[in-house]
Amino acid sequence: MKRSRFRMMGLVLLILFLVSIIIYLSWGTYKIAPLDTIKTLLGRGTKFQNASVLHLRLPRMLVGIFVGIALSTAGALLQTITKNELADSGIIGINAGAAVAAVIFISLRTTNYHSVLGPLSVYVLPSMAIVGAGISAFIIYFLSSRNGIKPKRLLLIGLGMNAGLNAFITFFTFRGGVGDYNRVLIWTSGSLWGAGWNYARIIIPLVAFMFILVVLNYKKLDVLNLSDEHAIALGLNVNKERKKFLTYAVILAGGATAFAGNVAFIGLLSPNIARKLVGPYHKKFLVISAMISVVIILFADAVSRNLFSPIEIPVGIVISIFGVPYFIYLMMKEK
Repeated sequence: MKRSRFRMMGLVLLILFLVSIIIYLSWGTYKIAPLDTIKTLLGRGTKFQNASVLHLRLPRMLVGIFVGIALSTAGALLQTITKNELADSGIIGINAGAAVAAVIFISLRTTNYHSVLGPLSVYVLPSMAIVGAGISAFIIYFLSSRNGIKPKRLLLIGLGMNAGLNAFITFFTFRGGVGDYNRVLIWTSGSLWGAGWNYARIIIPLVAFMFILVVLNYKKLDVLNLSDEHAIALGLNVNKERKKFLTYAVILAGGATAFAGNVAFIGLLSPNIARKLVGPYHKKFLVISAMISVVIILFADAVSRNLFSPIEIPVGIVISIFGVPYFIYLMMKEK
């Protein structure tokens, strides 16, 4: 019964995924009929269709897909580590750590690296963001690991870190000029604007490798979901595994934030919805969670690009409109 439910949900989400792809690639300032979009993907498009679909929308879509997978998987890992369905990389300070590093880098106005590094300069800001996420996660882990990691302590310290880092971002943002303010605001709100093939070539293999690695560890994650006493009785080194999976979550969340900014609530929404649909076993719910996140981010980005065209809203704002009420609902459920 559970296997047939998993297959049914997978089929429904696959259909929604294909529909969202067609809508995403067809809808824009330059509208393309769905059939023409398919022809373009098959190499039979016009010059304008090729430019719009293959060079602008397709790489942005691919970056969005793998950002969604990264954030949903990081959220699922953090919820398992903390044994709390409210945990998310955007809530416990990992995304904020990445954002702080990026904001400091932007505020320094270091423009010479463009001429020094050439094509590689596009990766400087993402690299800074990953470093920032790692430092933030290390501080959270260090502060919460006295006498062994306590999931509730890790979550509360993370919430405090997130508040402090966001205050720091606000301070730095107001110190900068108007140009820096707008750049930081778009980045910290979460946006896929400007995502091209350069970003896609990096994030696709990174997230694909990490996602496969996490799924292969599904048995350990299932055991980690039990009480610490039961997990230890089954032979699991709880602190070692928590440290390992926290590292995986940092790489995934830091990588996603590096390329798309601080997209909030994906890591909260997708795992919780998936868990309700197919149950708590990680082998199934990680896959369903990734598919849900992809559908959400593609629809949200399509809306953010086109609803108020030519003005583009950061995709993180559109997702937060739905994410905040769900977060409040989850908090009200907590005993």
